[in-house]
Amino acid sequence: MEYFIQQLVNGITLGSIYGLIAIGYTMVYGIIGMINFAHGDIFMIGAFVALISFIIFGLTGVALPIILLLVLLIAMLFTACYGWTVEKLAYKPLRGSFRLAPLISALGMSIVLQNYVQVAQGARVKPMQPLISGGLEFFKNSEFIVTVSYLQIFIVILTIILMGIFTYLITKTDLGRAQRACEQDRTMTALLGINVDRTISITFIIGSSLASVAGMMFVLYYGVIDFYIGFLAGIKAFTAAVLGGIGSLPGAMLGGLLIGLIETMWSGYISIEYKDVAAFSVLIIVLIFFPTGFLGKPDVITTTSELLVSV
Repeated sequence: MEYFIQQLVNGITLGSIYGLIAIGYTMVYGIIGMINFAHGDIFMIGAFVALISFIIFGLTGVALPIILLLVLLIAMLFTACYGWTVEKLAYKPLRGSFRLAPLISALGMSIVLQNYVQVAQGARVKPMQPLISGGLEFFKNSEFIVTVSYLQIFIVILTIILMGIFTYLITKTDLGRAQRACEQDRTMTALLGINVDRTISITFIIGSSLASVAGMMFVLYYGVIDFYIGFLAGIKAFTAAVLGGIGSLPGAMLGGLLIGLIETMWSGYISIEYKDVAAFSVLIIVLIFFPTGFLGKPDVITTTSELLVSV
């Protein structure tokens, strides 16, 4: 039982990281109807920016909470710029093209970003010393002690806070109404005076910023990164988005948690070598019975009258 609880904690932590990346996938799909396969590499760039920032600020002797805040802001700023650039270069020129063209462009941009980081930072694995140590111990009198590290608590709490802020942004603000309107009908949204291009760009910026937060969490949690982490994490986050229901923000987080739990439970009880096979196999089985994922795509509550009131 204690071992199961430990794996449950590890799975929730890993799932929180996958969920934040999956939100970027589902946002872009919801607003322009395509999958941004370069999103995983934006996550990878955020991880490298966070690593470099941690090393720089670690030499200054600044307090750890301030370092975490500064690194978070810097990583979000850099990846937001990358996300905006990717949208302008790879997607905006092809917005009126056939649906396969942006997909090919996304794959090409993913390869470009991978090789760019490989050349700029080298192909070797980049390690980092643990910054947040210690934790809480439970079941001390049993044979297996359950440990919940302060880092795991930090990751889960930060994920919950970001999900709360993001949910409010989508459901209660003018930007959120504009995003939902673009999802429903971009032509009508433009006729109502909403700047569709700006709304799409902001969506890419928000998704990229969330990916950078996941990148910072990944660096802190694993302590080692390379230029290839974006591909595998991106595929798993895409799997999480599909599993929860592509286009659904709660579904993206639910899918991320499920993928994280499947990986950790499979690694702990069966074999770590086939944990990726287990995650993708569960996806196939779920899609047979739930073709739209567990939560599916939610109804867009934005109406023409709601937009007219906001305008």
